[in-house]
Amino acid sequence: MLKVATHAEVLSRFGHALSDPTRSRIVLALREGPGYPAELSELLDVSRTNMSNHLDCLRGCDLVTAVRDGRRTRYELAEPSIGHALAHRRTSRRTRGCVRLRSRMRLLQPR
Repeated sequence: MLKVATHAEVLSRFGHALSDPTRSRIVLALREGPGYPAELSELLDVSRTNMSNHLDCLRGCDLVTAVRDGRRTRYELAEPSIGHALAHRRTSRRTRGCVRLRSRMRLLQPR
């Protein structure tokens, strides 16, 4: 039976995938275009084993897809809209919500 994910489940997977700085850097690199694990490892200065594990996580979260290319596997963003959303977020200057939250957290801390 096909299970349809709720919005909350999708957001949770997305948040988990991007909670790691290396995975975030991989997604940003793939925003520029498809890449191969060896090239991404070198670009981001991580071991190939580590890169493989991160790519597996991103595939499991449906953020990237693996495309067979002869004997190699090429990775790319699952949806172009992911790259567009990241580009938009990067150029947006609205961070007041995060600043307000930090201010509230400081008020709650004992002095």
